[in-house]
Amino acid sequence: MVPVLFLVATTITSNYTTNGNHTREDAKSPSPHILPTVLVLSLLLLIIALLAWYFLRLRNQRKAVVTTVDKKIPNGILEEQEQQTVVLLPRSPSATKTYFPLPVDHLEEEYRLRSADDGKLFREEYNSLPGGYTHGTCEEANKDDNKEKNRYPNILPYDHSRVVLTQLDGNPCSDYVNASYIDGYTEKNKFIAAQGPKEDTVADFWRMIWEQKVATVVMLTNLKERKEDKCYQYWPDQGCWTYGNVRVAVEDFTVLVDYTIRKFCVQYVSDASKTPRPVTQLHFTSWPDFGVPFSPIGMLKFLKKVKTVNPPFSGPIVIHCSAGVGRTGTFIVIDAMIDMMHAEQKVDVFGFVSKIREQRSQLIQTDMQYSFIYQALLEYYLYGDTELDVSSLEGHLHKLHNTSAPSDRVGLEEEFKKLTNMRIMKENMRTGNLPANMKKNRVLQIIPYDFNRVILSMRRGQEFTDYINASFIDGYRQKDYFIATQGPLSHTVEDFWRMVWEWKCHSIVMLTELQEREQDKCFQYWPTEDSVTYGDYTVEMKGDTLCETFSLRDLVLTFGPEKQTRLIRHFHFHGWPEIGIPAEGKGMIDIIASVQRQQQQSGNHPIVVHCSAGAGRTGTFIALSNILERVKAEGLLDVFQTVKSLRMQRPHMVQTVEQYDFCYRVVQDFVDIFSDYANFK
Repeated sequence: MVPVLFLVATTITSNYTTNGNHTREDAKSPSPHILPTVLVLSLLLLIIALLAWYFLRLRNQRKAVVTTVDKKIPNGILEEQEQQTVVLLPRSPSATKTYFPLPVDHLEEEYRLRSADDGKLFREEYNSLPGGYTHGTCEEANKDDNKEKNRYPNILPYDHSRVVLTQLDGNPCSDYVNASYIDGYTEKNKFIAAQGPKEDTVADFWRMIWEQKVATVVMLTNLKERKEDKCYQYWPDQGCWTYGNVRVAVEDFTVLVDYTIRKFCVQYVSDASKTPRPVTQLHFTSWPDFGVPFSPIGMLKFLKKVKTVNPPFSGPIVIHCSAGVGRTGTFIVIDAMIDMMHAEQKVDVFGFVSKIREQRSQLIQTDMQYSFIYQALLEYYLYGDTELDVSSLEGHLHKLHNTSAPSDRVGLEEEFKKLTNMRIMKENMRTGNLPANMKKNRVLQIIPYDFNRVILSMRRGQEFTDYINASFIDGYRQKDYFIATQGPLSHTVEDFWRMVWEWKCHSIVMLTELQEREQDKCFQYWPTEDSVTYGDYTVEMKGDTLCETFSLRDLVLTFGPEKQTRLIRHFHFHGWPEIGIPAEGKGMIDIIASVQRQQQQSGNHPIVVHCSAGAGRTGTFIALSNILERVKAEGLLDVFQTVKSLRMQRPHMVQTVEQYDFCYRVVQDFVDIFSDYANFK
């Protein structure tokens, strides 16, 4: 491109200087100003051509690396890439720099520095890692009989670290599976990194699990992502199925918001004398292909669960995504570096990735996955493990409230202060801050993030009619289980009911009075009797019952244009002052239980929760709903991380230290009410 443009520029100059023969005057005495002007123009053309060539090359190179999309999708941050084979990223030609271990107390500053300028230093560090297949041969993987067993032709196990199966019927190629032994921080062959099984390799996959005495399988991909098959379903949904010589029976499964746990009984059918074995599969469902989870909180919780579930003296933990290198490598490195953090008070991400790439090439596929490792380690270092067993709650509360030994306590104020120090991502509130939408916000500081805001259908010819001050919030078992919103204003009531209708909501929880301390806190959006109409929506009162601490209203919502109706349950909690907390926790436990019963009967569509601004009391209610669900299911709670996760989804959720303390106290009340632990497990 550059030589052609240079030739054009030279030709133009030549024409001006030698072929100016249109008139005799031009031929004899060219203007003294033409030559310098032409030279300057030629030089400018040359500079423009060089810049165009440089930026075109840079753009193509970046396109081959990653394209970041700044949104929730709904699992996390996604990097868009077309993929037939696994895309191997272009390497820096001068990738020779070495990176040394980091003391943990430098992590925060180093993460900040490396994240600057769109993660430039993370990219440099990632590109300095050893790449390619330079640490061994892949002859077995490349044999004609084995090529079809590989999901991606460019992701192959080394011969020296591959998992070798027993041969079947003397067939030398029957010992092959696309899987590699990977070391942990100190433990040799702690993991087996494998590709997601293909339909014709499922029997080999289960044979590997049996032969290697595997008790835990970690799955980090969904079966299908962006319409592409990522992994064949290698387990039965119910009952049992036989894969080759291995019989797999489903015994139990639990679906949670970020992951699913499946328990199998595995038996080797060719030898009835062999005792059946339990195998647990932990399937992380919130990790997008070629990207990273929205937050490391769920991943760290998942990693802890894997460590808890895996029994001592079992075989390696099998970890797989689709190719068995990107997400698989990221998980392995986080696990090892947390172990190193405890043992040495430092981390060596670069060194460890370099080491395990000698066992399986291409582990960690993108610089985004590489920086996510640091993000997860920083999260763990700053906040640690804040999970509690219910049996230790009373002692923990005593410690939080104990003022006699300040040097030996993590006080309630200190714990809450860590939450208030979280950065509010104002750059992700663009829609709510548009001039046309500002008047729809009750409190200017509490605006939904763009990545999880509730989007209404755009009205024809009316711009900005898709906005309402409301955010999707994850539940304990289900994503987007709640809608946290403000109390409607007089001019946003129709939008409120439009949201309830379009998102098929059957439950509304109201945590404020219409007026508090002589100030309007919420517009009355339901009729006192009979019915009231807002635009296309008519709301009819069918019943109003006063329970001990809340009013229960049955409303019928009608969408005029289609003459369709829906029953809405309105739970209006009383006794929560604008400043302060309810006098006791039992009322909150009762209303949460009533809402959950209603949800089970109405199909688990999103629950609309609001106070006045949709943050303080709203966040506390949602936090308690999630915390109590977990206490009932697992006998565990993590108030800190639950609230932290909510604040990442909507600003100022659980607004005061009193509300934060109330979360702990309600759980304690719940445990006291059901003092026999078996009653709520």
